[in-house]
Amino acid sequence: MDNSLAKIHLSVDCTVLGFNGNRLEVLLIRRTGEEGGKEFHDMKLPGSLILDQEELDDAARRVLTELTGLKNIPLQQFRAFGSMSRTKDPKDVHWLERAQQAHVTRIVTVAYVALVKIGRTITRDLEGSEALWVPVDALPQLAFDHNEIIAAALDHLRNGAVTDPSVLYALLPRKFTVTQLRTLYEVVFGVKLDAANFYKKMTQMPYVVALEEREKGVAHRAARYFRFDKNAYNKTRL
Repeated sequence: MDNSLAKIHLSVDCTVLGFNGNRLEVLLIRRTGEEGGKEFHDMKLPGSLILDQEELDDAARRVLTELTGLKNIPLQQFRAFGSMSRTKDPKDVHWLERAQQAHVTRIVTVAYVALVKIGRTITRDLEGSEALWVPVDALPQLAFDHNEIIAAALDHLRNGAVTDPSVLYALLPRKFTVTQLRTLYEVVFGVKLDAANFYKKMTQMPYVVALEEREKGVAHRAARYFRFDKNAYNKTRL
């Protein structure tokens, strides 16, 4: 066994999750590179090697701001990924070395998750590539170990929502229908819920506040809108 110290680069990767009303989606970056004289195209999570005088959280916020143009989005650090196999694909290493202008051997990344409202997210070009929303249940093979990171982020979301359901409301628009809320629960937890029972349960919650406003321009019966009351929710936790 080689006992020499590892030469490691440190990075951050951000799993930005949104809900489009029917499916969970993740914000990815289209990546273009060249390997073996041939051009390739794939996708990856937004991320970056950290700067020399930069804190981890600051690096994650920098990546997210460059990607969305938005600031003050809550980010949660949930795990580190440091397998030696993270850089087993030569095209990933060569792409990163060209992008960062640095020789890369092994990379340990600290993973963050952010929950955002898709309607208010403004995607920008990051690293000269297009940012786009992709359904998490239809992901292609991504760069590095980013499929694994997204799977871990979803587990983190599910586990957190069990103990603190309020985290899910960060994915909903400011005003939402109970059907939207039920669909979100179903896609996060992978279950099918009875619509009538769910409606009864949710509308009895003091923090799910009914509004006078209803849907407009829909073919079906217009549903009432609700909003999430954080203060009322906090009182239920006392």
